Amino acid sequence: MKKILFIILGILIILAIIVLIKTFTYPFKKINSTVSTGWKVVRDDSAIHRLSGGIKIPTVSTGELGNFDYSTFDTFKEYLKKSYPLIYGNTEYIEINKYGLIFRLKGSNPSLDPILFLSHSDVVPPGDADIKDSAENIFRPDDQPLPAVLKVSEDWDFGPFSGAVANGRIYGRGAIDMKGMLFSLLESMNNLIKNKHIPQRDIYLAFGFDEEVGGQKGADQIARYFKSKNLKFDAVYDEGGLILQKGSVAGIDSDVAVIGCAEKGFLSVKIKVKGLGGHSSMPPTETAIGKAAVIMQRLENDQMKPMITPLINEFFTNIGGSMSFINRMAISNQWLLKPVLLSQLTKNNSTNALVRTTTALTMMKGSDAPNVLSPEVEFVVNFRLLPGNSVKDVKNHIAKATKGFDVEIEEIDNVKEASAVSPTNTKSFKLIEAAIREIYPTAIATPYLTVGATDSYKYQIVSRNIYRFMPIKITDAEKQSIHSTNEYISIENYMKMIHYFEFIMTNYDK
Repeated sequence: MKKILFIILGILIILAIIVLIKTFTYPFKKINSTVSTGWKVVRDDSAIHRLSGGIKIPTVSTGELGNFDYSTFDTFKEYLKKSYPLIYGNTEYIEINKYGLIFRLKGSNPSLDPILFLSHSDVVPPGDADIKDSAENIFRPDDQPLPAVLKVSEDWDFGPFSGAVANGRIYGRGAIDMKGMLFSLLESMNNLIKNKHIPQRDIYLAFGFDEEVGGQKGADQIARYFKSKNLKFDAVYDEGGLILQKGSVAGIDSDVAVIGCAEKGFLSVKIKVKGLGGHSSMPPTETAIGKAAVIMQRLENDQMKPMITPLINEFFTNIGGSMSFINRMAISNQWLLKPVLLSQLTKNNSTNALVRTTTALTMMKGSDAPNVLSPEVEFVVNFRLLPGNSVKDVKNHIAKATKGFDVEIEEIDNVKEASAVSPTNTKSFKLIEAAIREIYPTAIATPYLTVGATDSYKYQIVSRNIYRFMPIKITDAEKQSIHSTNEYISIENYMKMIHYFEFIMTNYDK
């Protein structure tokens, strides 16, 4: 018996030694601890004024498949022409479906594949706040001041389309998502032209106008246009990642720049569950709503299996060096501790979304009266697909959850597979890292999985190098303002974003 115990103890000691060696020798990314403030912000009031004016124009997209009021988009186009005459006079300008805008700045070497920067001009509605000014009054071609919409809601410090500049910030719907990025790209290209910088390869800007409702008329058609011209882009840059301020990522004592190298897929299905209807005074032993509840419980309790994909493993390798010893030990010893690591990751909503196809029950409909049993109950479940899972996999998962019940399953909304994963050993990715060091030298830059949907997915037909990142550092509160109330971008963030894109445009082939 003692001999067996000694053998077990010896095995445990050997395992502990192996675990410690792997923990201390694992190639975690080294953090740049050099004290540096990076590029010094230079305030440009004219650039701030141009963004402020663009925010004042309520280019709201609502409804399905881009069926909304386009009058404000006409106003927005005219505002851009008035604001950036150098760009319109020195680039090839193309409109797709009238409101999709393309700008091509020609390079000196046509044999090089071009690069493409994306944004979109549409914004989500402002919630309960009122829009006080019409688009006709917002754009003043005679250079009169643009009127400000003052405080119209308790949830907004300034009106959602005020474009107010106060407290070191620019306020309004779209300040972060995505007019801030759209105008920063125009400012960057405008600076290139003003400084007479001729890039080696062509630089394209492409702005959709219905991203918030699926991008079918905007980005999808722009990408198809590029494909029809046999264009292949060396890199595509879009939204999808941010610089998360120190403290906003639990367990990481640093700013973290998360660069989306892939995005999750999307599948929403409506499940109709059939049963016996009638009066609630004589209910059957199993009602349709009871059956639906069983299926929903199955879907929530037995979700798609979690897994650590190569992309997320690279993410942990990059950030692990600034995490606690226990976390580093789990990351560097997945051969032994992967079940423990996955167990911890799936307990947190944010990290759970990185390691599995998520399941969200979102809508339900049954009887319209309290004493009536509906013969049919329907509910909607939304899945966000992890790269490595397919729509077919999810459908098989649904079939297993509904086994034994009389159901009808219908796909709704846009259905798409998870995107391809873009490589990180490319010049286009390394230039992102260099540009981040330029504005936030101590931030950890790391590849990441974008859990939301972006326009960039549609550009897979013209590039394999697609990166989703907006170079702004935000707090949790600022992150929550996106698509919510009191959206704003700090002037520092806006100035740094302009410099970031100008850095990439001017240094791509150096």
